[in-house]
Amino acid sequence: MRRQVQLAVLVLSTALALQARASSFDDKTPDQQSIAALKARISQAQPREQCFLYAELIHQMTEVSLQQYQAGEVDKAGDLLKEIQQIAHRMHLATSDNDKRLKNAEILLRHTAFRLNEMLHSSSSEDRPLVEETLAQVNKAESETMMQVFRK
Repeated sequence: MRRQVQLAVLVLSTALALQARASSFDDKTPDQQSIAALKARISQAQPREQCFLYAELIHQMTEVSLQQYQAGEVDKAGDLLKEIQQIAHRMHLATSDNDKRLKNAEILLRHTAFRLNEMLHSSSSEDRPLVEETLAQVNKAESETMMQVFRK
């Protein structure tokens, strides 16, 4: 009986510890203020740090766009998707060998592409071309980032 209690406590504490350590990219809900703060951070950051910050900005903007799309604010979501395309292109052009946290940026972009793919499947036929273009830009930036990771 005592052994069973010890085993139950061990299993429970392990499960709680794993749950506490597991963090998702989507744990905190981004908003317009955090996006504006991140844009300001990027403009002041050194070129080596900008790749990850761009990836974080793209991710946050994608999450806000998803929220807006689900709330029926399709025009606002579309404007954000267009801006994401521009930022992904800028990130693609600015990625270099000596960037910090390249692997983290690549992982974040892969997750963002997954979220955009979800949006693509739930969007209407008239919104799909914009989502597809945005997904293509994010995939391009993610591929370039991954290639930089492997070049190191």
